[in-house]
Amino acid sequence: MFQLDPQLAQDTLPVGRFPLSLLLLSKDANYPWCILVPQRADVFEIHHLSGEDQQQLIHESSQLSETMTSLFDAYKMNIAALGNQVRQLHVHHVARFQDDPAWPKPIWGLVEAKTYPREMLEERLQVLRNALVGKNFDVFP
Repeated sequence: MFQLDPQLAQDTLPVGRFPLSLLLLSKDANYPWCILVPQRADVFEIHHLSGEDQQQLIHESSQLSETMTSLFDAYKMNIAALGNQVRQLHVHHVARFQDDPAWPKPIWGLVEAKTYPREMLEERLQVLRNALVGKNFDVFP
C-alpha cells in the first residue's frame, strides 16, 4: 500500500492528484518548486514503474513543467529524480530564474530555505490548482 515518505510530508504541502502521482508544493519559498510522487508502494526508481506508469509519469511531468513555465515565466525548468535523502521515487520540478538565489548553481544546500508568507502560500497553491484542475488533475478536498 502506498504511503508518502514522512520527510516529503514534512517538507511539502499537498496540491492535488494526477492519475498516477501526488502533486506536492515544497515549503521552500525561494523558488516555485513542485514534486510529483507516483502513488506506488516500494518504488524507488523510474525503472521500477511499469511501462504504462513510466509513460504516465512523463506525461504528468511534462504537463506540470509546461504549466509552471507558463504560470511563473520560468527561464528554465529543472527536473530531477534524486533519492539521496528520501529513497521513495519523487520528481522535483523547480522553476528557475537568472536572478534566483542559487542561479546558476543547483538549488540543493546553497541557500537556506525561506518560509512562505501565508498569503503568498495560499496564492501559489490556488494558482497551481486553478491551472491544473480538469486536466486529469483533482484538487484535494
